[in-house]
Amino acid sequence: MLDADPYRSEELARNVAIALRFKKSQGTPAMPQVEKEVLAAHYDRARGGNFHLANNGRDQGWAHPGMYLRDAFPDRVDVMERVIADGDRVGLLFRVTGTHTGHFFGIAPTGRKIDVYEIAWLVIKDGQMVEGWFMMDETALLKQLGVKLPLRNDGKIIAPPVSSSGEEIDTVVKRLAAQPDELANNKIIFAQSRATRAGSGRAAGHRSLRNGFHHLREYSLAKGHGELALDAAVPDRHDRIEAMMAEGDMVWMRFNTGGTHSGSLAGLPATGKKIGVPVAMIARFEHGKWVESWAFADEFGFLLQLGQPNLLL
Repeated sequence: MLDADPYRSEELARNVAIALRFKKSQGTPAMPQVEKEVLAAHYDRARGGNFHLANNGRDQGWAHPGMYLRDAFPDRVDVMERVIADGDRVGLLFRVTGTHTGHFFGIAPTGRKIDVYEIAWLVIKDGQMVEGWFMMDETALLKQLGVKLPLRNDGKIIAPPVSSSGEEIDTVVKRLAAQPDELANNKIIFAQSRATRAGSGRAAGHRSLRNGFHHLREYSLAKGHGELALDAAVPDRHDRIEAMMAEGDMVWMRFNTGGTHSGSLAGLPATGKKIGVPVAMIARFEHGKWVESWAFADEFGFLLQLGQPNLLL
């Protein structure tokens, strides 16, 4: 497991322990007691990991995949990759692994193995979790299962609302500048990069380990459409920052990216549709220089908003 800072303060260490205890108890006999102790009475699960598949399956009478998908993937094991803590926030990046042997939001058992990313942003106050926000790579999940989005009885595609939540980049930068320290400076560099999305602030030799629209990029290249040109396809694209965390040499940022699909996208002609989806991005710094990044966008939500949920499947 890659930890942001093994020497974190006692308060941050406590929050991390609470988050990991909650995560590790899921699907075990200890889960009910752990949730009773860890989750606040007003706990808000702002977003579930399988947000879109769950919405698509609502009111269809399909078999439920069970708590934490354990009926669909009874051998589920989550592999923790990164943990970060900042103030009352804890971030977890992990891989969901398992075998699809049960019904899953309208998808009959395939017997296939999955290994997909999920990210969690948790808020913990006074020893209890008050908010949880999760996003799984649903595109990768469907690709690994070899299936398309299950067809609803009414034939509708349930697309998420076009999101415009978050703050303007300048507002975030001004607030960070009022509390200057090394971590704030790293956050400022990272936040400002969303204003131009032209690689500003990155050190020479910077490594991009994963692109936010990873699957669309692979599809565009495989289909002979060249490098994904998202800014050309959505020329009025605008980012708003929802949350940031920094610890040690790591900075995490969650933002919404949105605009109008008015240009060709990986061979898909302009639809004129509005899009707005969340993106989680991780940066690693060395001596104040941004040297590495990893990103994860809600690609499936993006495709649903374009009316093309099965484009990559």
